[in-house]
Amino acid sequence: MDLGTFGIYTFDFEHQPAALIRDSVRQLEDLGWRALWIPEALGRDAFTHAGLLLSAGRRLTVVNGIARIWSREARWTKGAATLLADAYPGRHVLGLGFGGEPRPGVKPLAAMAAYLDELDTLETPNPGPATPVRRLLAAYGPKMLELARDRADGAHTYHVSTAHTAQAREILGPGAFLAVEHAVLFESDPVKARALAREHLHGYLATPYNLAKFRRLGYTDDDLSGGGSDRFVDDLVFWGDPDTVVRKLRGHLDAGADHVAVQVIGVEPGASALPYWRLLAEALLPERAPVSG
Repeated sequence: MDLGTFGIYTFDFEHQPAALIRDSVRQLEDLGWRALWIPEALGRDAFTHAGLLLSAGRRLTVVNGIARIWSREARWTKGAATLLADAYPGRHVLGLGFGGEPRPGVKPLAAMAAYLDELDTLETPNPGPATPVRRLLAAYGPKMLELARDRADGAHTYHVSTAHTAQAREILGPGAFLAVEHAVLFESDPVKARALAREHLHGYLATPYNLAKFRRLGYTDDDLSGGGSDRFVDDLVFWGDPDTVVRKLRGHLDAGADHVAVQVIGVEPGASALPYWRLLAEALLPERAPVSG
């Protein structure tokens, strides 16, 4: 799976009209970005969103990070992913995850395995694409990482430390693809940076699956209370000047990641992160594609 070493992860398009999104996609391509990651969190359907982005570009790969398994039955996921693979060969990656609100009594691992079983055994009249559907699983714990290794092209992690990346690579082995999302903030004042980072991380400190993930990484109750300790915040959000941010991002590659999807935070809803994506392109994409006239 060739997405380039670095990509862009963004929630920003959830707050923008289609015309601005199309323009952003074209500019991302001109800057040399090869992969664009989108969540399914704030109301936009994973596959219509991906289709809009793919139609706006010419070569950018769009990755669902993630399409929630609870948002649609496996039949409709298979149909949508098959159509996108057919329409845009090699430019769409199906990222699947548990996601959503807690479901008491439902085990994420069992639910994901059952969903994959249905996906892989469904019969459909839809014509198959010449380029097969590629898929990743959102995975944090050892068992889900093993499932990603065995039943997908690899794993996608979100809000993890470089220590987790090293652990994930060990479980996945050398052959599976490992993509890591990481949040960044271009703010060098520690007080301002950590305040913005804590605002961003607040929701993740209120969900049991994320708390379990953080505890497995060795963060204590003290680290996870009061908005997060400085140690926790600094591990989960890389902040500072561009050189500092880039150096820390490369730490995931050193730990075993194949690809790092960079999420710029601190951008007001409806505003564009393009100035920061341009700055990151200059720092992370030494062999950028020429800007089209």
